[in-house]
Amino acid sequence: MDLPLNVDFTGKVVVITGAGGVICSTMARAFAQAGAKVAAINRTGIKVEKLAEELRAEGFICNGYEGNVLDEEGMKKIHEQILADFGPCDILINGAGGNNPRATTDNEYQHEAKPGQKTFFDLDMEGVNDLFSLNFQGTLLPTQIFAKDMVERKSGCILNISSMNAYIPLTKIPAYSGAKAAVSNLTQWLATHFAGTGIRCNAIAPGFLVTNQNRALLFNEDGTPTARSAKILNGTPTHRFVDSEELIGGTFFLCDDKAASAVTGVVLPIDAGFAAYSGV
Repeated sequence: MDLPLNVDFTGKVVVITGAGGVICSTMARAFAQAGAKVAAINRTGIKVEKLAEELRAEGFICNGYEGNVLDEEGMKKIHEQILADFGPCDILINGAGGNNPRATTDNEYQHEAKPGQKTFFDLDMEGVNDLFSLNFQGTLLPTQIFAKDMVERKSGCILNISSMNAYIPLTKIPAYSGAKAAVSNLTQWLATHFAGTGIRCNAIAPGFLVTNQNRALLFNEDGTPTARSAKILNGTPTHRFVDSEELIGGTFFLCDDKAASAVTGVVLPIDAGFAAYSGV
């Protein structure tokens, strides 16, 4: 890809969870292209194995690892393998996360609910718990494991993936919005907690991207935009979605120890102007 910033990450070990998804697979490609040794972790191993094969065929350094970010023992084993393959972690990207249809309502407003629709009162608590675990604990647990490398060397960078939902919750997805707000809060907590160790912790808050997880909310089966898509685009001054490659500039900046040496505890919106527009 055409990298937006000329940042040299040669020799850096970059660990990326959720690397099988649209956002983090793009990040893996970008960091590999910038010279890093990329450890791509994903619950579905075949996705990151394919990604790693493609990047190695292009002359870059990347290994794929199958693992669940909620499996502490499994993540510890992956950590040991990465230490053997590449060395200690320099940059940790906590990208594992996502929504859960069991924690999503069918209607935007209760007064518009129709018979047979899943309303707020029908949200599945197991689905809500799974969603919070994936997004919050799935950020906390890998940080516990990989940040130890950074504490020992008194340097390192952690980048979490929050969301614009963390600022103002969107309709239909109360649990996801709350979970991402927790990720933003944890980012600030970690930045404070590790401030004296040389570790910086920041996050990006992507705007609306089209991914496999939200495609059904944004497009009908025939490919036409849903009413929700129209609302999103009308509420975005640039009237467009964000592309995953547009996250790389902010990501590289926050992960560059020279450019962002005094930047920690920040959640950077990359949203095509969505948060700036009042709707009027």
